[in-house]
Amino acid sequence: MDKLTNVNTTDIRDAIRLGCQTMCSVFNADDNNIPFFGSRVRPNARLSFSSVHSESHVPGRHLNALLNAEDAAGTSIDEECIDRHARAAFFSYSGPAPLPLNRDKIDGPLANFTPHNVREGLHALYSLAHFRRSARARRLAEASIDAIFKRWCPDRDWNYAYLEGELGLNVRRSTFIVGLARSICPLVKLYRTTGCEPALELAIVLKEKALEFFNEDGSYDREAFGFHTHSTTCVMSSLAQLADLTLDAPLMNRVRAFYDKGLWEIRDELGWVIESSSDEAPPDRGEINNTGDIVETALILGRWGYPEYYEDAERILRGHMLPAQLRDISFIQNPPNPEGEDGKRDVAERHLGAFGFPAPYGHEPIDAESVSFNMDIVGGGVASLCEAYREIARSDRAGHRVNLFFDHETEALKVASPYTHPALSIRTKRAGPLFVRLPSWADAQQVYLRGTGEPLHTTSGYLFIARPPINRPLTFVFPLPDREITLTHRTRQIRVRLRGDQVIAMENFGADLTFFDPLD
Repeated sequence: MDKLTNVNTTDIRDAIRLGCQTMCSVFNADDNNIPFFGSRVRPNARLSFSSVHSESHVPGRHLNALLNAEDAAGTSIDEECIDRHARAAFFSYSGPAPLPLNRDKIDGPLANFTPHNVREGLHALYSLAHFRRSARARRLAEASIDAIFKRWCPDRDWNYAYLEGELGLNVRRSTFIVGLARSICPLVKLYRTTGCEPALELAIVLKEKALEFFNEDGSYDREAFGFHTHSTTCVMSSLAQLADLTLDAPLMNRVRAFYDKGLWEIRDELGWVIESSSDEAPPDRGEINNTGDIVETALILGRWGYPEYYEDAERILRGHMLPAQLRDISFIQNPPNPEGEDGKRDVAERHLGAFGFPAPYGHEPIDAESVSFNMDIVGGGVASLCEAYREIARSDRAGHRVNLFFDHETEALKVASPYTHPALSIRTKRAGPLFVRLPSWADAQQVYLRGTGEPLHTTSGYLFIARPPINRPLTFVFPLPDREITLTHRTRQIRVRLRGDQVIAMENFGADLTFFDPLD
């Protein structure tokens, strides 16, 4: 039995930094430094090539995360790491069409097209066009959008006769949600940051098609959506981003309806999401990409005036997402490597900081045949943590707003978390009203404020101080209550003890590689 040392963090910035180190360790020296996709840490630990996802998928996930980390959290990134991911991304677009393609084998031609990967391909191009001002990436993104308009339409799907017959590509077919709908997110980012008008046009066309699935009552049809749940959650997040960009309230209402209803078919209270919604799927195997999408959506809904979604995001971050980052690699045995394969070199060390397919209670779901951390997932996890880091506290014309209770400092204010300090403390560095989110489990009448004689008001789910003192800490004293919740999974009920929104113990059924103290 391999019990992990409790080294989980509540420091989002540190988690981002460690994940970035992981993403800069995944290049395959036996494949011209194209990044690995596949990963297994037990049994038979190794990193591996994928004919579906290596060059078309991983670079986009990682560039989106790495360059966002640099921008949001000031994380230092080795430029050679960026260059290697960029070269892999450009290589995937160098085939017979400006679409992200893959090889059947290392050194083989680009012959495989998976519409699922258009999202990741465009994420690579958006990231390079925006953060590195790459004219090449911008031109290629526009060419790719033009090719999609020519070879895909909402009513007839892809022109398979052209792609397969004339270009000779092997096309991996899927539902719309598992396929092209996923690309709404990078299209929104590309337009928002570069003003690329065709990107917004295609995003809106895809949105109208997606509304056939995300209906007004918010229900989830796994046959129509497709069993790959990350596609469902990332399209939900994409639609929220588009609604936020275009101030589309009806669209945001669709997102909120799905979040409140259909999403609960595949998630639990800690934001764990089953990896596949098929009947045969392992019942406790999740995926951090999915959890990150829920967090990103919750942050947008919170910013739109629904603070209860910030509370959901905080509980997910503290209760599942941050604990699921791999920080203890002592259980991973590096394999024998007599032939010097790069995929078997330093496997344990290269996984430090990874995200994968956890259960709520640990890295190894009960009855799992293997433990893996596919290398694309660290990109998805880190990118979502960047959005959470940006949203901890905001300062604008309306004043200062503290949304999440993590230790944090900006040019405008400093937050000391009640989870790492005796109480919540906030120091404003600039004049302006202060709004502090009030959790549902806290009673405003029992909040004791120290540091000012100003009255404390409540408004729309926030504590409000009109004139907080400058450069003097305000301390908000309130208890973090202990409570128990039960996570309902397909084959088991999982009892959890929380303090505030942080997990302090959880049933683990004797599983290995667990995150928390056991709840008896």
